[in-house]
Amino acid sequence: MSAGNVQRLCETTKEKLKYAIDKLEVFLNEHSLSQLAADANEETVHFYKGFLSDLRHLLVFSEVSSEKLGIALRRANFDTEFAEKALYNVYHHCVNNFFYPKSESYSEDGRYAYTGQDAIRFRVKPVRPVRDIILDITKVFEDLRDDLTYYESDYLTERRMQSQRSHA
Repeated sequence: MSAGNVQRLCETTKEKLKYAIDKLEVFLNEHSLSQLAADANEETVHFYKGFLSDLRHLLVFSEVSSEKLGIALRRANFDTEFAEKALYNVYHHCVNNFFYPKSESYSEDGRYAYTGQDAIRFRVKPVRPVRDIILDITKVFEDLRDDLTYYESDYLTERRMQSQRSHA
């Protein structure tokens, strides 16, 4: 990928992450476990504990990735290799953590992706703010996944081939 394309992709990725970061920060600052699981049974409390933990991890991964993209974009001479590694990390840490949360409090059901219905399915029927935050940022992570699919496998394959050529 050309340096100009990588730079533009870094810029748009950083903007998308900023949106998600802002939404996640507001949600996590305004909602606690005791609020979300008020008068809930043990299974529901467990669900919200895992959900909040996953959101905190996603927020941290997104902030770190955004900062690395910012570093790449602020350098006097754009370092394409550094930027591509940062984009690879966005895919593998942010996108994957969004779509495959550790607690499995929700998942993506691909059967709904093209029907206009929400593709996210919750393990437990959540309170409205939980549903809203996930549905609000889903589009961001869908876009990032589409934008960064190259970094799912092609980027690593290219790096391995470069490594093998330099060792030969």
